[in-house]
Amino acid sequence: MTAIRLLFVCIENSNRSQMAEAFARIHARTLCLEVEAHSAGSRPSGVVHPKAIAAMAELGYDLAVHRSKALKEVETLDFDVVVTMGCGDACPWVKARRRVDWQIPDPKQLAPADFAKVRDLVGGKVLGLLEEIN
Repeated sequence: MTAIRLLFVCIENSNRSQMAEAFARIHARTLCLEVEAHSAGSRPSGVVHPKAIAAMAELGYDLAVHRSKALKEVETLDFDVVVTMGCGDACPWVKARRRVDWQIPDPKQLAPADFAKVRDLVGGKVLGLLEEIN
């Protein structure tokens, strides 16, 4: 069985897409799916936001091992699904068998409790996508 290749894209690749990549890995194990998860940004910040690291640490995932990447770093890969996350026109076209757009607010300016709500929204959407693919 070939791994399902996923790409999650937001503007900075510091919060939403990073968490989505992490959730894809977490939920794939639970669902016994072989998934190759990636994330990238149209204008990457170069860092994974400390709030995202803290929010995922609450769930036992070490997001500090991730790094913020540009789309050009993954443009040569073929993706089964590309998920854009509220970046609109800032998300350029990436080749994929399927494209999905999730309008998820950028949580970087939110208080930790509200940031966690966005984290949980991302996690639920990723789980739903993987269940649909499965």
